Amino acid sequence: MATDRGNIIFRYIIITLLIVFICCAILYKVGRTAFIDREHWQRKADSLKIENITILPERGNILAEDGRLMASTVPQYYLYIDFKADGLKRDTLMKYITPLSKALSEKLGDRTPAGYEAHLLKGYRSKSRQYPVYRKRVSYTDLKEIKQFPLFRMGPNKSGFYTKQMVQRIKPFGSLASRTIGDIYGEYEKGGKNGIELAYDSLLRGTPGRGTKQKIRGRWVNMTNIEPINGANIRTTIDIKIQDITEKALVEKLSEIEAESGTAIVMEVATGEIKAITNIGRMPDGTYAETRNHAVADEVEPGSTFKTVSMMVALDAGIIQPDDTVDVGNGIFMYAGSRMTDHNAHRGGYHRISAAQTIWYSSNIGIAKIILKGFEKHPQDFVDRLYAMGLNTPVNLNIPGEGRPKIKHPIKDKNRWYKTTLPWMTFGYEIQIPPIYTLMFYNAIANGGKMIKPIFVKEISKDGVIIETKKTETVNPQICTPKTLAQIQQMLTDVVQKGTAGPVKSDYVKIAGKTGTAQIAQGAAGYRGNGKQHRVSFCGYFPADGTPRYTCMVLVSNPHKGYPSGGSMSGAVVRSIAEQIYAQGLYPSVVVQHPDTLHPLIPYIKNGNFQKLTFACDLLKIQYEDYAKECSWVETANHSNKIILNGIKTPEESIPSVKGMGARDAIYLLEKAGLHVTISGKGKVVGQSIPAGARLIKGQRITLTLK
Repeated sequence: MATDRGNIIFRYIIITLLIVFICCAILYKVGRTAFIDREHWQRKADSLKIENITILPERGNILAEDGRLMASTVPQYYLYIDFKADGLKRDTLMKYITPLSKALSEKLGDRTPAGYEAHLLKGYRSKSRQYPVYRKRVSYTDLKEIKQFPLFRMGPNKSGFYTKQMVQRIKPFGSLASRTIGDIYGEYEKGGKNGIELAYDSLLRGTPGRGTKQKIRGRWVNMTNIEPINGANIRTTIDIKIQDITEKALVEKLSEIEAESGTAIVMEVATGEIKAITNIGRMPDGTYAETRNHAVADEVEPGSTFKTVSMMVALDAGIIQPDDTVDVGNGIFMYAGSRMTDHNAHRGGYHRISAAQTIWYSSNIGIAKIILKGFEKHPQDFVDRLYAMGLNTPVNLNIPGEGRPKIKHPIKDKNRWYKTTLPWMTFGYEIQIPPIYTLMFYNAIANGGKMIKPIFVKEISKDGVIIETKKTETVNPQICTPKTLAQIQQMLTDVVQKGTAGPVKSDYVKIAGKTGTAQIAQGAAGYRGNGKQHRVSFCGYFPADGTPRYTCMVLVSNPHKGYPSGGSMSGAVVRSIAEQIYAQGLYPSVVVQHPDTLHPLIPYIKNGNFQKLTFACDLLKIQYEDYAKECSWVETANHSNKIILNGIKTPEESIPSVKGMGARDAIYLLEKAGLHVTISGKGKVVGQSIPAGARLIKGQRITLTLK
């Protein structure tokens, strides 16, 4: 019994000791893992880390009517240091901080070498994981150079250096139609800021892809799970040649008269396509540049260009005929206690003139008396006719920030309808109409009475396939009777030939239209403030002696030199635009040419990226022969019924050839080689300042000539 008891105690002691030993072993292992082997196991854990990442798509391009780039995307980068990077040691940082600071100072120029040392030490002390090296963004070319700086060349794990890619839009044609094209935010998530960039942002931005980032042997490796879908391309209606003509003509006149701002629009009569649109404002230094989109956004009193609308209503209503007369007296007319004047009142007025002459000479009193004769007791009938034309209906131009016409109604807006509202409305006051709506009305006159919506986009394509074509939309199939239309057309022709628009008369192309001058209200002071300001305009079409091709409106705000005149200021710009379009043969041909089916048309294709060119050829079923010899970049040549692709060798030590390429491909290839690129001209590359084959020196500046 005693023996059994002793055995039990012995066994208990053995088991207890064994348990204590095991616990001690476990505690030892835990302690060793937590303290002695901590770094080893941390590295093991890091190697298994997987992070989800977003893969950004390529934003779509915005193109001119002929396919030339008006907006494209290039990457730019923010520079950061992760001061908690596994491999970044204090000794390593201190070893390289002086030469690194010197290199950053020489390259970026925003701090002295000592300033950069202090900046980097501050980041190290803060242990920041996203410490900005530089406040601004750098190009891909600059980034390649910066990656080779002391410390940074050791890689992200040992240096902590990393980047955040952003997007920047380049506009190869500079300011041309810049406000209509619009801008984007730097961050991808924000997308378009204004203009077409904002209106079509959902199509342009594409769809992001998904992937993972895994650390393998101390380096992050990106793995793509879902490929991104690049954005669609937007082909606009803008004609580069007409746009250039329009902008230069407007800037020249604005500079001459020192005006505050100006707007010019050219619209194709038959289609409603906007061929040119420019909005120029005066900068503090006296130069002129693209500013707010006045043509679309501004809700302005149209002034005398509205007299044509009033006359159309009067003729259609049978109130008057062109040869009927109206007494405008000495140019001063009192109505409801308010004074109305004609522009020649200081010379004694026009006295009795025909209804047609009220338009020729732009008589405020004449048009007011005509409308009062028919609608004084029933002003709502007059306004209802304006509404029936479509002048008060927003047409949704799909341009963000677009203005809306505002024409008061005597019943609906009775609290804002005064005794003087009707007569003043007849010559363009107490109403607000964006300039592009005035253009739309005059285009209807040129278009046989059919009012159509102005359009800015021709088509939307993706991967070379057209996914949507914008069609002409009718706002009003007939704004007036054919008889009235013919009478109005004759009046507008006579305005230029016999009336206030004499400076618009051209020896080369016949122009019809109407001048406008409106005084700009100055806040609480209204129209009686010191230093009167004016807005002058001309809206018309050409050629007026055949089938009109284009409608054009020019509006100039607050000229500081010369007498404010819609004819000599705005009208002169329209004449210049019309004559240059005529001289360059830019009238669209109505002859449809049918290519010989035995010899299919082979389009000219610019030199560029092999993959993209062959994709386009396959898509369009264009035959090609591949002599590229596995080169990424090729030059093209048309031969018989096929395209020949020859490889462009791009050795790292030599300047590559970019002749024949478009701006985008050329810039990409040269910046990738480490060069700084500037562009002169438009179209394809016809010359490069450093010849192909010359020794490549990274950081060199090369100028490309485009034509």
